[in-house]
This record gives sequence, structure tokens and C-alpha cells, in this order.
Amino acid sequence: MFGLIVYGVVLLVVLAELPLDLWDSESSQFFLAIGIVGAWRYSWGALHLLRAMIYRHWVFPRWRRKAEALAVGKPLDPVYLLLTSFRIDAETTRKVYDAAIREAIAYGAPATIVCSIVEMCDQRLIKQVYERLSPPDHVRIMFVRIMGSGKRDALACGFRAISMMRPPEGSSVLVIDGDSMLEPGLLAGTLPFFRMFPKAMALTTDEVCEVEGSKMFREWYTLRFAQRQVLMCSVGLSRHVLTLTGRMSAFRSEVVTDPEFIARVEMDYTDHGRLGRFKFLTGDDKSSWYEILQKGGEMLYIPDVRVSTVEQPPSEDFVEGASMLMTRWFGNMLRTNSRAILLGPNRMGIFTWWCILDQRESMWTSQIGPVAVAMITCMVSPVALPLYLVWIAFTRYIQTLTLLLVRGKVTVWYPFLLYFNQIYGSLIKVYVLFHLDRQKWTRQKTVGTRDITAWRTRMNNYSSKWALVTYATLFCVFVGTFSGALPVPQAEFLLDYVR
Repeated sequence: MFGLIVYGVVLLVVLAELPLDLWDSESSQFFLAIGIVGAWRYSWGALHLLRAMIYRHWVFPRWRRKAEALAVGKPLDPVYLLLTSFRIDAETTRKVYDAAIREAIAYGAPATIVCSIVEMCDQRLIKQVYERLSPPDHVRIMFVRIMGSGKRDALACGFRAISMMRPPEGSSVLVIDGDSMLEPGLLAGTLPFFRMFPKAMALTTDEVCEVEGSKMFREWYTLRFAQRQVLMCSVGLSRHVLTLTGRMSAFRSEVVTDPEFIARVEMDYTDHGRLGRFKFLTGDDKSSWYEILQKGGEMLYIPDVRVSTVEQPPSEDFVEGASMLMTRWFGNMLRTNSRAILLGPNRMGIFTWWCILDQRESMWTSQIGPVAVAMITCMVSPVALPLYLVWIAFTRYIQTLTLLLVRGKVTVWYPFLLYFNQIYGSLIKVYVLFHLDRQKWTRQKTVGTRDITAWRTRMNNYSSKWALVTYATLFCVFVGTFSGALPVPQAEFLLDYVR
């Protein structure tokens, strides 16, 4: 808080010392042009925050009380915990399975831990953890060994193994990543909601993280999870979420044992008008989300239950590591985004549908400010730059303070990281939008390959570059014209030119 107080004082001093001649007619024109888009974006963010507060402090507490009342005096439903592990360090694996087994013991109902793994060393380690805890008879463990062909295959094999056990009606399946630890009380705090909402097919929870890396990475991850809490609470009010995170999501057993659902997770693909058909390497959580969305099922968000994840950035350099992660995250989002939009608002409600549409628009609208400022500064007046910097410093400071509503701590790094996420993140999204066929896991270094000719590969690469440059040029022309940085030819001038 000391850093934030100093930040606020410095900002006030700068505002007080700005010369009055900066606020001339050209500055007014600049703020009018940028303010229209800014008003839209900030009002959209304020709406998310308002919905999040309504959900977190009014709607969900009522849900919680009703769910607990429904569970009183009734036997607990069986649960299956599917964990996937591949090339995760031994200490993290030990923590993850220790937490899962302890939670299964505490739950008190029949619980089966399904371990979908590749390497024998993981199996030995998991057995040691299981034997050391000496769980009662209602907790059992089974192993599914695969060839290391990817997480999608690991999940599909795990789902089929659970299907062969014939889960009873009312049972649930938790899909847990190999670096995610269940916090105590998670099962009892989430599964009763399936009884309360018969149309709910899946749910997910809040996340916190333990970051193995530099301080900047720790600040960045905690900021992202704070923003995630606001967004997920907002869409959770509509009983739909924008993603069923692969770190931990719970499903009704009849969902994950459905052959169509398994096929979607295992072999999801898209037919792109320019790039052709390509399979999805990453983004299994988006595939499961889309399958449920397509069937009209509800997906809940439980904000008062957490999963703790161990985050290992793919690079020690912050910008490089963030670029790799955002490329994967945004690629998963964009590869599913367009087909989700085509489902229409009837499947998910108008607000959720508009949120999905906004994912596609925000990558462009986020760039209007900096592009317009750069063009106005170079072509019209240099006063736009200092005014824009002060505006960014002020708005990001306010955004940082609002995060105190969902997290007990924020830091002075948040205003800078918020702007980094917005501008650099939208640049990554624009790049990925024209290179959807490029896929890569950050931990396993697995790269998506396609069975196409070398000529088709070159054509895809060239067409991606051409489309990116074309759209970026048209965007700059539009922003320059909209902001007044580029003069619009008058009709008399065009007539004289034609004559």
C-alpha cells in the first residue's frame, strides 16, 4: 500500500503541474476521439465489476446456503478424480497427489483417483504417497498408462477408464492438472451445487498460485488471477463461464462418459477458410467448454473455493515467458471463439454471448488509443503524448484499487502490468488470429504438426503474413481518420482531381 500511496501522490502532483496550454482545441479533439472508445471499454469493465459484486456478495451466498441445506442428511455422491501428469517435477507431483488423496479421504464418500500418466517413476512416486497416507476403503487408486502423445490423449484414456467403471447416477468427475493442488474442503464445497442446479453440467473454482520465478512473474500471475475472479464472477451470474479451466473443473459423470464428449476432447479440430483443417494440440479445456455450450448446459463458478497451482514460467526472461504463455492461451481462446459466436445467444444468454463477441473485438479496440496517440503526436501535436500518459497512469491506478474488492492485496506493479496485459496482450492476440494453425506446449515443447505438402505450408505462411499486414494497415488508416491525424480529402479536391 505504501507504493500505491506514493504512486497516487506523484500522479496528483503531475496533474497539478500540467501547463494549461496543453488543454487546447487539438487536445480536446484528441480526447473526444479517444474518449468515445474509452467510454465503451471502461463502462464494459464497470459492468463486469458491478455484476461480480452482485454475484459474490448477494446471489452466491444465497446459493451457498441453499446448497448446504440440500446436502444435510443426504448421503454424499461418489466422485472420481482424474489427474494427468507429464514431465512435472517430483516435488510438485508429490504435493498434488498428497492434496488429492487427503481431500478424497476427508470427503467421506466413495472416491476413485484415476492417474493418467506416462512414466513409471510417476507411478512409483504416486504409490508411495498413497501408501504413506493409508487411506480407508472408500478411497481407491488406479493407473492409466499412455504413450506420451499429449494431454488430450491422457484425458480421453482417463475418461474411457472411468466409463468402464460405470459411474452411478449423481456421481461427479474432477479433471485436475498435474500442477494443481486441491485445497481442503473443495469437494464438499463444490459438488452439492450439481444437486441444486439440474441443468448444470460442469463447474470450476477460483485459483491462487505459487510461482517459481522472478518477482515480476509472481506479480503478473497474481494480477491475472485477480482479474479472472472479477470476470468469472460476472459471467457466473448468468450460470455460464467463458472457460472450464484445465487446472480443475468438475463435471457430471454422464458428461465425461459421453462418447461425443470424449471424441471432442481427444480429436477436436476446425475447418479454417484460409488455413484448411487442423487439429487442436492445446486447449482441451476450451473443447470441453464448447461441447457443453453446444448442448445448452449450464456451467457454474464457485468463487469461495480455491485450487492452488504451481506455476513454472517457460523462460526466466519476463517478456519472453509472458509471450509464450499468452500465445498459447490466446490461441486456445481464438480457435474456439468464432464457432462459439455462431451458436448464438439462445444457447448461452445474451450477456455471455456478447462477452464471447467482445473477446474478438477487444484486441482491436485496445490498440486504438496507442495508435491514435502515436499518429497524432507525429502528425498533429506533441501534446497528445503527455496527456495520454497521464490518462493511462490515472485509469490504471483506479483499476488497481478496484481489485481490492476481490483480493486483499494489490501492489504498485499492477498499474504497469495492467497496461502491459492490455497493449502487448492485444498485439499477441492479433498475431495469433492470423496464425491459428501454429500451436505449441510451453512445458513439453511439443509443436503441432500437420500432414500437408511443403507448398501448402509455404502458402499458409505467406497468406498469414499478407493478411496480418493488410488488416494492420487498414486498422491504422481507420484510426488515423477517426482521430483526425490523417486528413480526409474534401469533395471539391476529389472532383478537381477527376477533372
